Amino acid sequence: MRLPIGFVYDADGHVRLDPDTSIQTSVHQLFSAFRRTGSAVATVKEFREQGLKFPRRVAHGPNKGDVMWNELQHSRVLWILHHPRYAGAFCFGRTHTRLHPDGHQTLVKVAPEEWTALIRDAHEGYITWDRFEQNVQRLRDNAQALGTQREKGPPREGPALLQGLAVCAQCGERMTVRYHQRSLRTVPDYLYQARRIQRGKPVCQQIPGSALDDAIGKLLVDTVTPLTLEVALAVQTELESRCDETERLRSHEVERARYQSDQARRRFMHVDPGNRLVADTLEAEWNQALRALADAKERYEKQRQSDRAGLTDEQRAAIIALATDFPRLWNDSHTPQRERKRMARLLIADVTLLKSNEVRAQLRFKGGATHTLTLPLPKSSWMLRQTPETVVTEINRLLDDHTEGEIADLLNSKGMISGEGKRFNRTMVARIRSNYDLEARYSRLRARGMLTLAEIAKRLGISAATAKTWRRAGLLRSHRYNDRGETLFEQPGPNTPIKYHYQRKTRANSMASAMGRNSISS
Repeated sequence: MRLPIGFVYDADGHVRLDPDTSIQTSVHQLFSAFRRTGSAVATVKEFREQGLKFPRRVAHGPNKGDVMWNELQHSRVLWILHHPRYAGAFCFGRTHTRLHPDGHQTLVKVAPEEWTALIRDAHEGYITWDRFEQNVQRLRDNAQALGTQREKGPPREGPALLQGLAVCAQCGERMTVRYHQRSLRTVPDYLYQARRIQRGKPVCQQIPGSALDDAIGKLLVDTVTPLTLEVALAVQTELESRCDETERLRSHEVERARYQSDQARRRFMHVDPGNRLVADTLEAEWNQALRALADAKERYEKQRQSDRAGLTDEQRAAIIALATDFPRLWNDSHTPQRERKRMARLLIADVTLLKSNEVRAQLRFKGGATHTLTLPLPKSSWMLRQTPETVVTEINRLLDDHTEGEIADLLNSKGMISGEGKRFNRTMVARIRSNYDLEARYSRLRARGMLTLAEIAKRLGISAATAKTWRRAGLLRSHRYNDRGETLFEQPGPNTPIKYHYQRKTRANSMASAMGRNSISS
């Protein structure tokens, strides 16, 4: 059978890893990238960002057998991750040929249990069989083509922390994410809308996710504490102590196999060599007992290494250090959203959401522990954009002495912001005054008895132009009631000049000056 890239046949016809270290390194790099990113697409992106090529062995043509290096393709990654050969397993019959009535043939993939042959540990591989099954399961979770059977999906760049983890409490299905913009910030909503799409029924529930994500993030930071980690280490120690008893039971199985092998050997050694019929049968039994002994030893050693893969002192110290590293890394603004989701998936299995008079989130952690969060219903968009009461009170107070433009400058100098998180301007202050039915500055000044330009001019018997001249000269006091310079005048006081008195005084001074000049000339 033609081997996939990364494997070759040796001189004895056995399957070996390709002796070309560059090919081996490329294959190892592919599996490492997928383990880090959890996505076939992200693996392709990583190869392209680093400028890495991937090998391909020519199967047909004059250059058959040559190795060519090209850019890694998404289909190639999927093909390698689904191929059991890379886990050291021999397989045959993964596809069946289907003949159609018109004569053409198609290949149909079949389930692993329907394969003709699957022999694990048939040769050396790049990954273990357990890792192969985990990779296939992750691809199955990521596959959009599976529709309703799709589970988590790969962590993506969006801010929705519970992407792939949220479960609808009403129907039990996975909830999807819908993003929208709010105050220049992308916020998620969690909803299950398959019933609306497929059967025209209403959405089960739609839950705003911004406050929910913040609460769960805080819970994770509070959960990963030195105390909880020490408890986890104590559980690990208990499991390691139980392994001793399990190991003794497995050693008994090895001893039984060894005893049966010794019995078969003694029976074969005591038989008359001339009796070939009996000797051949006893030899076959001895060989079978030897194979059973070898299998028992291999299982024992493999499981022993797995059970004994306990934690060293350095590993325990690293886990305790995680209590301080995790909050720092989680709260770091430079940590990508994708990495926060991956950290959350290491701790959380799923989150069941129910929206009623409040939002109830039932968290199920890895290992079976549960925790319930209860949050108030998020405010609607208009409530979130509502002007704070302190700002409305301050505007109402300032309207007694300032125009709307002046009020905007004063509010900005005090560091106040609107309900939309913006700085104030004259138009915003005017809209807030109108929306909250605050009395306008003009009405306030009129209520204090102030006069318009026409009224003050009529009261003093002067023209409007004279009233403006007297205002600029400080003879009349006025107050602006808008930002266009329009004013209202205070009531005339005892020191307010009178038009005719001012004119008679001027005429008398002029006559006195003229009489003085005439006397001097005479």
